[in-house]
Amino acid sequence: MKANSITLHRLWMLLAQAVTVGAGLLIAWHAFGPAASPPARNDVVTIHEAGGSSSLASTILGRRDTGYRSAARKASASVVNIYTRSASSRRSRRGQDSLSLGSGVIVAAQGYILTNNHVVDGATEIAVMLPNGKVADAQLLGRDPDTDLAVLKVDAKDLPPITFAEPGSVQVGDIVLAVGDPFGVGQTVTQGIVSATGRNRLGINTFENFIQTDAAINPGNSGGALVDIDGNLVGINAAIYSESGGSQGIGFAIPVSLAREVMDQIIAHGRVERGWIGVVASDAKRGAPDASGAVVEKVQRGGPGEKAGLRVGDTVTAMNGKSIADATALINETAMLAPGSRVEFKLTRRGVAMAVAVELGRRPMPAERRR
Repeated sequence: MKANSITLHRLWMLLAQAVTVGAGLLIAWHAFGPAASPPARNDVVTIHEAGGSSSLASTILGRRDTGYRSAARKASASVVNIYTRSASSRRSRRGQDSLSLGSGVIVAAQGYILTNNHVVDGATEIAVMLPNGKVADAQLLGRDPDTDLAVLKVDAKDLPPITFAEPGSVQVGDIVLAVGDPFGVGQTVTQGIVSATGRNRLGINTFENFIQTDAAINPGNSGGALVDIDGNLVGINAAIYSESGGSQGIGFAIPVSLAREVMDQIIAHGRVERGWIGVVASDAKRGAPDASGAVVEKVQRGGPGEKAGLRVGDTVTAMNGKSIADATALINETAMLAPGSRVEFKLTRRGVAMAVAVELGRRPMPAERRR
């Protein structure tokens, strides 16, 4: 196959061609009842976090005969299958709506489930098959297309939540397990290592900080768990790099640190609130290899940047005293702050250094930015 045919696939895309393996989808749909009312958000959400890890020697001795049985059992109890129905723009001959399948992770006993945004994007109905085999209607609590994450809520109690690994605990070479439902064949566990961390500039999401792994990840694994050898969640499986659409040893997971941050905001507010200045920027080094900073290419009319006096051609070099290396850093550092924050940007304009204070706005959702 030609080299230029290699593409990045979000994991659910092939499932539209695999409806024949979706008998479980139809079974799940028989369980659908009337639409549930929007879930209340006044629960006290309890998240399980991992304690200190055991020593390497005890880890090796403990797994000499059992492999990763304990970790697989622990993680699998918290991974669910997600079934969605959406009104297809091109109906089949029988007039059926399109069906798709993904995975999700129980993050709180009160019924909160973390998954990928692309698993539920455009869905008119969502069902979740719980670990006990029961099917429950799910409400979309909120989603964040910029990180490809979403949170669902089901009306169920005492669900087995996954345990979150400590942020930043995963390192290159660590053994990991991927848990999900590839191709609708049923829950599956695969094993590999962490190939890299901090992968970005892949063009998958706006905000990228992926864990790369060679654990087999296939369509249907989207939204499933990537866990360490103790069964603790280190990432949410999201995408693969592939020629065929199937696993070829390069998969990407959203790290637990980012997933936790997004999840907490969605549970609390229904969306993620990020700072925004309303500009389009490029890397300064594109014009001069040794230069650093972000060059303003466009300024949105009426946006925070225009109101503060930012102009096309300005090169932003620092933000609240922190150096800005490139356009990605400008977006990321701005997004980390809350809307309404007052920020001082240092910049150069036609060779003259100056400072501009900007009151950040709220970053729009991608659909809002396209209007």
